[in-house]
Amino acid sequence: MPGAEAVVTQEGAENYLPPDRRLPGLREAARDCRGCDLHRDATQTVFGAGPQDARLVMVGEVPGDREDRTGEPFVGPAGGLLDRALEEAGIDRGTVYVTNAVKHFRWTRDEKSQRRIHKKPARSQIVACRPWLVAELEAVTPEVVVCLGATAAQSLLGPEFKVSAHRGELLDALDFPASPPRVLATVHPSAVLRAPEENRKQAYADLVSDLCVVATAM
Repeated sequence: MPGAEAVVTQEGAENYLPPDRRLPGLREAARDCRGCDLHRDATQTVFGAGPQDARLVMVGEVPGDREDRTGEPFVGPAGGLLDRALEEAGIDRGTVYVTNAVKHFRWTRDEKSQRRIHKKPARSQIVACRPWLVAELEAVTPEVVVCLGATAAQSLLGPEFKVSAHRGELLDALDFPASPPRVLATVHPSAVLRAPEENRKQAYADLVSDLCVVATAM
């Protein structure tokens, strides 16, 4: 069943990484990745997008329904809200590389509407896909990485990392395999969209405030 918990051992993406570790080579190779079970129910791989020399990389959780259909990251409602927040923080969206910790859409079917509903990836799927994320960051070599939500933060900073404890702080990714960038964790834009109406304005303002920390640091 689409979106069911993974019960098989995940192979991991290591065997699918190409000799050419520049972004075009990585993007092409990722199309054929079978490193975890998510590829079976996804339309396509959704790789990162943005300039190779981006100073800022933003990492989300997993592609959504629209991203799965278009093959591009952050083109749905959460992406639109992120674009607006970046602009308010004084960050040029065209200079940012955006990607996700997991490259295939994980979903479950809404029984009433038959819509495909996003589902949080399992830890095994996050670990299986991590080589793609590490390879992207090594190719781009950003100054700052923003982790949008717990899945992205735990992919880079370990499974015990809590966004609520370190939100908005610039941290050093000490065990990063390349030149360690600074990392900032904040909420995913979708969390702002899901916030109760009476809290949504403040939730958005808090996201912009976190991005202002990044803008100042850069």
